[in-house]
Amino acid sequence: MFGSKQFGVNAYAKVGVETGVSSASPHQLIVMLFDGAMKALGAAIVNMKANNIAAKGEAISKAILIIDSGLRASLDKNAGGSIAESLDSLYEYMGTRLLEANLKNDVTILEEVQRLLGDLRSAWNAIGTSPAVQPAQAARGAAVSSPLTYASA
Repeated sequence: MFGSKQFGVNAYAKVGVETGVSSASPHQLIVMLFDGAMKALGAAIVNMKANNIAAKGEAISKAILIIDSGLRASLDKNAGGSIAESLDSLYEYMGTRLLEANLKNDVTILEEVQRLLGDLRSAWNAIGTSPAVQPAQAARGAAVSSPLTYASA
């Protein structure tokens, strides 16, 4: 469902995430994108509450960039099928909500998107601890056990 590792590295370079990208697995790259977006939203919430308009706008813009140019752009809809399509729609919804939060100065919308990202991050971490292909399946050339798969590099 997600593109090559190099695509993930390039997405990180675009959104300004600096830690250990070159040595991260494709799975870890996605976790780092979630973390970056959630950190940006945390900064947006703090700045919105402090009425720091410029910093709030920058933080929301960064979160939108991470969601669109990182998480959403890394979806492989051919390999991921309906799950990738659903995630694409959810990421689009998040971007729209973040624009609305910025315009309305609404902290509750930022918190909603932050919760959604947290839920997705938790789910993503849960599938990361189990092997994508069972050894017996791999020997037979069977399908990947998780519906969230990476496209071949």
